[in-house]
Amino acid sequence: MKLQGSCHCGAVRFSLNSAHPYPFNVCFCSICRKTQGGGGFAINLGGDADSLKVEGEENISVYQAQLDGDQGLSPAQRHFCKNCGSALWVHDPRWPELIHPFASAIDTDLPAAPERTFLMVGSKKAWVPVDAGPNDKIFDAYPEESIAGWHQRLGLES
Repeated sequence: MKLQGSCHCGAVRFSLNSAHPYPFNVCFCSICRKTQGGGGFAINLGGDADSLKVEGEENISVYQAQLDGDQGLSPAQRHFCKNCGSALWVHDPRWPELIHPFASAIDTDLPAAPERTFLMVGSKKAWVPVDAGPNDKIFDAYPEESIAGWHQRLGLES
C-alpha cells in the first residue's frame, strides 16, 4: 500500500510503500509518549525505507532520545518538522530497510485493525486508559512479535 503523509504546516510531505499499514501497535514507552503521544501513546506503522520520498527535507530535524542511566543516545532517529513540531517517522540504523511512520502523520486512509497490541504498558501513566478489546494483546515490555510478524500472522500484508 502506498502511504502519503505530511506535517501539520505542510512544509514536509512524504510517501512510502508499506506492506504493513494496519495501525495496531499502541506504544506507551516514555520516549513515544513524550515525543509524539499526546494521548499517552504512539502508533507506528512499518514501511520500506528504499521507497521513502520526501518533499521539504530541509524542514526536517532529527531527535535521538537520551536513554536511562549511562546508556547514551537511542539509535532510533525520530524525524519531525522543525517548523511545526509534527512527528513524522522513526528510523533505526540497526534495521536500515525499515521506516516507521507515525500513524498520526499519515494522510492516507488506513485499514482498521482486527486486533491491537498494547506494548510497554509497564511505562504507561496511570491517567492513560488501556482500551483493550477481547482479541487485543497487552505487554509490559516489547513483545517478540514484530509489526511484520503481526501482519503475517493475521494474513494482512498488502
